[in-house]
Amino acid sequence: MSTARIAFIGGGNMATSLIAGLIADGYAPQSIQVSDPDPDRRHRLQASFGVRAFADNREALEAAETVVLCIKPQMAAEVCADLAPVLVDLRPLVLSIMAGVPESALQRWFGGELAVVRAMPNTPAMLQTGAIGLHASPEVDAEGRNRAETIMRAVGLVRWVEEESRIDAVTAISGSGPAYFFLFMEAMEEAGIALGLDAQTARLLTIQTALGAAKMAMESNDPPARLREQVTSPGGTTERALAVFNEADLRALVAKAATAACDRAAELSRTLSEDA
Repeated sequence: MSTARIAFIGGGNMATSLIAGLIADGYAPQSIQVSDPDPDRRHRLQASFGVRAFADNREALEAAETVVLCIKPQMAAEVCADLAPVLVDLRPLVLSIMAGVPESALQRWFGGELAVVRAMPNTPAMLQTGAIGLHASPEVDAEGRNRAETIMRAVGLVRWVEEESRIDAVTAISGSGPAYFFLFMEAMEEAGIALGLDAQTARLLTIQTALGAAKMAMESNDPPARLREQVTSPGGTTERALAVFNEADLRALVAKAATAACDRAAELSRTLSEDA
């Protein structure tokens, strides 16, 4: 059981999911400290997990070896500046899950070159099935990278990117990605209803098909292209449907959408950096 102290600044949904995952992995609850201004949320965290909860951010930092920033990006400058004196003294690993907040802004607010890891999780992380991208600043050593990866693995699959700008690509693919699949599932349900299925049947068939396809892709050594070929019989129904997608150039549409999301992520990051 790990007893290294972790301080969560912010006790919202993502922090709650990370805490639940860490404890399920054997982390000692008494080594986890959380700060949040909402007294009801603090009470729930204490009652549910046995962690220590504080109203004051600085109190939660006591002897922390890792500090996880789980606050809204709009609050980042104020909160980080307030924590800076304590962080510079403690010199913990700082793990930020704030979308769009670049490392340069964090370092400027801290006023010192701290070991910073940026994480880009997605909403399925709240069900411990997330896909998370990580980037480490030059100050992060091998032990710090391992610590950050261990924490984030509590809520899903983790992949490192070596250039911070690639976090924008992670945002476009996995961060925004669940919405793409939800949109496709919406369209599948609507098509099923238009073809005569009742709404519940269309919904359940769509959800189970999406789950099954994802499970096959995860467990197979074959790429998606090969899996697609295996279920596409020449002259059959699947081939006819895929021909319609190809005629509409689905691949180009997906690429255009992902590029738009990546560009927007970069714009937001620049805006937050300029406002810092």
